[in-house]
Formats: sequence, C-alpha cells, structure tokens
Amino acid sequence: MNRLNIADNIVQLRHDKKITQEQLAEFIGVTKASVSKWENSQSTPDITILPLLATFFDVTVDELLGYTPQLSKEQIQNLYQKFSEKFAERPFEEVMSETQGYVKRYYSCYPFLLQICILWLNHCKMAANGERQKEICLRIDRLCRHIKENCKDMRIHGNAVVLQTLVYFQLGRTQEIVDELEGFSASNRFGNQSSVLLAQAYAMLGKAEKADVFAQISMYDNVMNLLANAVCYLMIHTEHLSVCEETIKRIEQMAEIYSIVDLNPNSLASFEYQAAICYLAHEEKQKALEHIDKYILCLFNLFSSAELYLHGDAYFNRIEEWFDKEFDNGANAPRNRKVVLEEAKKTLEVPPFTILNGEPAFEKMKNRLKELN
Repeated sequence: MNRLNIADNIVQLRHDKKITQEQLAEFIGVTKASVSKWENSQSTPDITILPLLATFFDVTVDELLGYTPQLSKEQIQNLYQKFSEKFAERPFEEVMSETQGYVKRYYSCYPFLLQICILWLNHCKMAANGERQKEICLRIDRLCRHIKENCKDMRIHGNAVVLQTLVYFQLGRTQEIVDELEGFSASNRFGNQSSVLLAQAYAMLGKAEKADVFAQISMYDNVMNLLANAVCYLMIHTEHLSVCEETIKRIEQMAEIYSIVDLNPNSLASFEYQAAICYLAHEEKQKALEHIDKYILCLFNLFSSAELYLHGDAYFNRIEEWFDKEFDNGANAPRNRKVVLEEAKKTLEVPPFTILNGEPAFEKMKNRLKELN
C-alpha cells in the first residue's frame, strides 16, 4: 500500500525550518488559512504548488508527499524469484544493476530490502573477484543498517541483525559478530519459545487445529536448529575425534528418526559433508568416504524435484502453511536451482578432499556427483 502523509510532512518540515504558517503562506503566495487547511488534512495544495513547496523545504516532491511505495508479500516473492532466475541466466553485473534500481525505488519497503540483502548474500560469490564480493557485502551491511535504523517491525529488525552478522562472517569481522549477537541472543531467549507458548495457549482454548500447527512449527524448528548447531559443533571440535564421533552418532540417529534425508536433505547434506571433513582431518579415509556417500545421497534427494523448496512430510503435515506465512520468500529456496546445482558439483574438488584424489571409490563418487541434473 502506498500512503501519502503530506499534512504531517508540511507541519514537520515547517517546524524543522522554524517558520510560522504566515511566513510559509507569504513565500508560496497563499493565505494562512490555506496552509492551516493543508496541515489539518482539510485540503491539499494545488498540484502546481507542490514543486514550489518542495523547493522551499529542500526535499523532493515524493518526500514532501510522504510517498513510500510498498510491495505486497506476493510481489516480493515474485521479484525475488525473478532475480534469482536472472542470476542463473544473465551476466552478474547486469542483474546487480537491476536490483540496485529496485532498491532505490522501494527504499522504504523494508521487507523487500531484507530480501534483497538475502539475494545479494546468496549470489555475491558469483562476482568476478574477491574485491567485488567484498563491495557487495559492504553494500548489504549498509542496507541492513538502514533497515535497523528505520524499520519499526521488530521481526524484520531482528532478521536484519542476523543477516548483518552473516556479512561479518564473509568479511572476517568476528569481533563485531560477538558484539552484535551476544546481547541480541540473550534478549531473544524468551522470544524463541513463542511457538511453544502459542501451542499451549491454543490447546487451553480448545483450538486443536491451531495448537497442532504451532506445536509442529516448534518441533521442526528445534530439529533443524539442532542439526545446524551440530555442523558448527563438528567444526569447533574437528581436532577431537571422540567428540565428533559421538556427535555424528547422535545426530544420525535423530536424522533417521525424523527422516531428514527426505524432509530437509540440504541441511543433512551440510552435516554429512562436515562429518567427512572431520574424518579426513584424522586420516580416517574409509569413514570419510562413507559420509561422502551419504552426502551425495542427500544431494540426489535435494535435486530430485524440478524446484528447490522447503516442505513437510507425513509427520510434519502442517508446516508448509507456516513457510508461506512466515517467510517473505515463502517456501522457495534463496537461490535458483541451476546455481545451487553447479556449485554442488564442485564441492568435492576443494581441500581437504584432495587427499582422496586417486582413490577409486572417491573418483567414482565424484563422477556420480557430476551426474546430478
């Protein structure tokens, strides 16, 4: 929805300039009564007067009118998917330039700006070189700051905080991550329990359908968070094989119970990939190969459909409606399938997997990976 706030803006701009209604009326060539009616929303300035008013206050006509174009959730989703597809098909800088034009046009539409930040972060590695990637990360940082400073929606504000820290990871600014997230995580500790509390409240009200949805949301969210944290835990304890093996054992048991290889193969693929790296760090080649095999299975499941998207299953049968409602981009993946596929095919070509080069089983696995389509 686009809103015009010309009455409030004239009042604010006049106060900022420290002038009276009479002084403004004299400059514009109207009566004091006309200015008073403008400021009380009883009438609006004639269209021919708007440029003169804007010039007097040193603002654009759009700023004077308080014109803040907003996109609907559906429009944001469509634009995201359009740009994601273009990144897969067209020159990177051409698409970046187009997205920057949209940022200028919708600079006050904070849900859209947040999605643009996500879009840029997920595609910046397609840039020509590291310096250009850094420039894009810094641009995301500035846009996140703009969102944090101006957006009054606390959900969007919180997402901008987390997104900004992901940029800091890319830039190697680790101390800023700590500074930004320590207080934020503590302040959101109770907020993380909202789905549980809602499920309990709806159950007490006798609204079983609503209680079911929020209970599923909470369980699904916690399972996926545990999986993501386990990947991080393996990275932290790579040197401690016993800790890694215990973590792998527990997470794989959970993954089997919740059928994560089908429910969310992308998340499980990240875990199996990191598990293989842990074993390679200890030269346990055979165990590493076992997890690479599981990793490839996850990828084949992931790319078995024509589009990448989040989904439920027979047990989590109510969460898809939550994806559509909770996420501005719905259940769609943040990157186009083609882009993700091309990157996935190269994941075994980097250190520390080079230690396995020449191993017949590993070469066979790399060939299988190239068969993904």
